[in-house]
Formats: sequence, structure tokens, C-alpha cells
Amino acid sequence: MKQTAVVTAGTAGIGLETALGLAEAGLAVTVVGRNAERGARAVERINATAPAHSARFLAADLASLDAVRVLAGRIAADGPLTVLVNNVGAMFADRQDSIDGIEATFAVNHLSPYLLTELLLPALRAGAPSRIVNVTSGAVAVAKRDFDAVEPPGGYYGFHWYGRAKLAHLAHTLELAGRLDGTGVSVLAADPGGAATDMTNGTMTDPKIVSPGLRLLWPLVRRKFERSTSGPASLAAKSSIFAATDGSLAGRTGVVIGPRAQPVVPFRAATDPRTAEAVRRLSEHLAPVAPA
Repeated sequence: MKQTAVVTAGTAGIGLETALGLAEAGLAVTVVGRNAERGARAVERINATAPAHSARFLAADLASLDAVRVLAGRIAADGPLTVLVNNVGAMFADRQDSIDGIEATFAVNHLSPYLLTELLLPALRAGAPSRIVNVTSGAVAVAKRDFDAVEPPGGYYGFHWYGRAKLAHLAHTLELAGRLDGTGVSVLAADPGGAATDMTNGTMTDPKIVSPGLRLLWPLVRRKFERSTSGPASLAAKSSIFAATDGSLAGRTGVVIGPRAQPVVPFRAATDPRTAEAVRRLSEHLAPVAPA
């Protein structure tokens, strides 16, 4: 049976490098993105490597929950799915709402991949042994751990809110791993460690993304950001490729792969069952699998 993979935000940066790695490993890759022109270039680049199977592009605005549902339907119609890489991510210097009226950082970084994964579970079970790879971030360390509402109390600071959304998704990843244990569907997280991408180049130079206390140290903070996001996307993609394909992970679930493409200890807050339960309640409320 042909093995298939889907990579969200796969038309450039870390996502495209991940798609290239999965194609090299012999999977038939679908890249998802918003821009058809970039999608065509990504497919052309993947196919230029003479993969075993031609790549394809599916257009979807993953900031829209309705678009996620349509995308899931198109992917599920193709039959069993072997690998799903939820690579989508976004950070905003200023607060924004998604098309659904939900704070955009939480919508894109957690609700979108949460909903897509839940909708594709039948296809992933049919493709077992299969893997779900959720891209996480070291920014979880600066996250507020309050998930009673989509927006935490206090002011909007893009880097911290990005970390909070990634923490929510990491907690969901570990909870889902336990839920699917024994089904043949492995659930893993991959931390790319940072790279020079459209997201980091567009926001990581703006002091508004950090809290006022860190702004007082902005020269130091900015240099740290610059060092952590200066590497190539091809290197940052290695953790996702390893999580999706490496034989040493066969049958394992709930594992976090660090920037060096090796298993690491999960961030402690993400392992708290109270956090996972709060995230589950909020996610089911904002992004119900069966829309009203």
C-alpha cells in the first residue's frame, strides 16, 4: 500500500523542508498552504528530486475552521493516511482575530491542527501504523498556563501568546497519545529549535511581542532571538522528519523530539492532566468536531 503524508504550511520554510524529507523517505506527500503560486513552486521543487510518488498541493486557509473541515474531507476521501505533520504556526506582533472571531494565535497554532487531527483520525487508523507529528516550540516556557478562556488575562504580547498556544497543543499532543495508545497511531511532538523563516523574520525583531519587563532588556532579548532563528530551515526540519519516519520510534507514542532530532523530556506543564483537561474543554467548545 502506498504510504501517504500531509504537511500543513508545507509550501516554504520548515514545512517545505519537511515535505522534501518525507518524499525522500518514499511517501506520497501533500503540502497544504494558502497561496497556489507558492504551492505550485513547492510541488515543482519536491518533484524535481524524482521522488517515488509525485507531490501535490491543496489550498486551505488554516485560520478558518470551516476551511479545515473542508480540507479534512478532501484528505479523508483519498483513503488511509500514514503521516500527518501539523507544521502550521503563526505569531503576530499585534492582536488579531481569525475569520471565526477567535484570537488568531490560538486559532492557528492550536485549534486548527487540533481540529484537523481529530477529523483525520479515521484515515490515520486506517493507515496504521501511522504517525501524527505536532510541531512545538521552546516558547512554551514563557506561556501563561490559564486555559479557562481563549485569551488569558493581561495584555497581548505575541511571543508569550504564541508560547501559550503551543503549550495548549503540546498538552493536547500528550493527551491524544494516551488516548490512541494501542490503536497503531503514534502521536509525537517535534521541536525545530528555530530557523530563519517568514514568521521569525516578520515578528521577532519587534519589541512589542514580549512583556514590558523583557522590553527593558530588549537588546539582550533580540540578540537571543537572532541567534535562535538564524539557522537554515533544512536543519530545523530534521526533528519533524525524524519523528515522522525514523524506525527507532516504531510503536512509540507520546515522545517529544528535540532540535537535535533526539527524544527529550516533555515540558513539565504540558504533562499536567489539569492543563490537558482545560485545553480539551476549551478546544471542544471553540472547534467542535461536529459543527452545530
